[in-house]
Amino acid sequence: MQNLDATDSGGWAALLHGRNLLLSLALSGGVVIHAVNLYLTTTILPSVVHDIGGIEYYAWSTTLYVVASIIGAAVASRLLQQRGPRDGYLLSATAFALASALCASATSMPMLLVGRTAQGLAGGMLVALPYALVHSVFARSLWPRAMAMISGMWGVSTLLGPALGGLFAEWGLWRAAFWSLLPVIALFAAMAVTVLPPRPPQATTAQPLPWLQLAVLTLAVLAASLASVGERTAVRLAWLGATALLVLAFDRSQQRARRCLLPRGALRVSNPLGTLYAILALLSVAVTCTEIFVPLFLQDLHGRSPLQAGYIAALMSMGWTTGSILSSGQVGARRQHLLVASPLLVLVATLALAALMPGRSADAALLWALAAALTCSGLGVGIAFPHLSARVLGAGRADEAELAASSIMTVQLCATAFGAALAGLIVNVAGQPAAGSSAIDLQAASRWLFTSFALAPALCLALIWRRRKAL
Repeated sequence: MQNLDATDSGGWAALLHGRNLLLSLALSGGVVIHAVNLYLTTTILPSVVHDIGGIEYYAWSTTLYVVASIIGAAVASRLLQQRGPRDGYLLSATAFALASALCASATSMPMLLVGRTAQGLAGGMLVALPYALVHSVFARSLWPRAMAMISGMWGVSTLLGPALGGLFAEWGLWRAAFWSLLPVIALFAAMAVTVLPPRPPQATTAQPLPWLQLAVLTLAVLAASLASVGERTAVRLAWLGATALLVLAFDRSQQRARRCLLPRGALRVSNPLGTLYAILALLSVAVTCTEIFVPLFLQDLHGRSPLQAGYIAALMSMGWTTGSILSSGQVGARRQHLLVASPLLVLVATLALAALMPGRSADAALLWALAAALTCSGLGVGIAFPHLSARVLGAGRADEAELAASSIMTVQLCATAFGAALAGLIVNVAGQPAAGSSAIDLQAASRWLFTSFALAPALCLALIWRRRKAL
């Protein structure tokens, strides 16, 4: 595959015209399939457990999906090297379709969890492949807009997923929710087969996957997840300690191994690529991990209905999408200003949420203020994400270009998994019920959650300011 002429127009018209339009739709489709499924399943899961049981495994439906997605995202670059863009995309889409059919046919929760794990594996590949392909199928001038488009699909999916899941749940047709994914998968797969090249012009031998590193990273994510649900302090600390040891073991294996799961220098902020990954991870964590609990806070503290709370929470993702699209064409000094403004805006918005969210009120003025803070939080991430992602494509070694690109999603998924576990731990500890009560203290939980996660954009701001000339 060869880059298009880098002097080509970098506007939206160039990206959404002719063959580029089909490429854009095919690549965006991989993200849409993965993200819509994530939000759709979260919405219908109560109906699932009412039908087939297994409420004790409720949280594992999401946990296994995310963990498997990390593995799938890590496999994506090897799949691309071995099978080429077209076959890699088609294989991932086919696996996702089969996994969705298994979920739709599930008669027990263990069977559903097997399907969800398979969905996560295939979805991780589908969501990582677009990042790996941007640098090779689009002109350099189109990279920021292409990244904005791919990133923006998460915002679109946040609106579509809960709405579709809610409709199927209301109709008592949760199985149809999984079946409905199949024609969508077929549509995007057909586009991919039409426009993606079968193999790179100069085929390379795919390197074996570093399974040991991947296993250690997966165990670290699982240990962090178990720490968040532990009921006793000693158990939580034990799992946190295990998480830290596993992360250190992964870091050491990255330094010593001949074949690495992530590009060289990915875990070192002294390295330009490591700095970019760290900034992307910190910005993502600040939004995606607090977003998990926003619907709960809005329902129980502010008297909103589930549907209202879901769509108010979606303002974060919509802000992310809007920021990505509006900022993607900025270059030079304006781009640098956006990179500094991004974590600053997220920091201010997160602190505002820490002050406003604990207020137990259905007052309209407070609700508007919360909506504005949620929107600004997502907007702050969105204005920087396309530029940081595009910068990753040229920051690594030439022989690791595809790995560096596909690792954007691996890093983001890992950050989300670790951040979600930390968020759950903070909510469980800070919201511990008072003596004689079984109800969690959501006011304290919300205050501590947003205050703690304000550290993420603060660290991000320090990193960007320190390395602003290199960015």
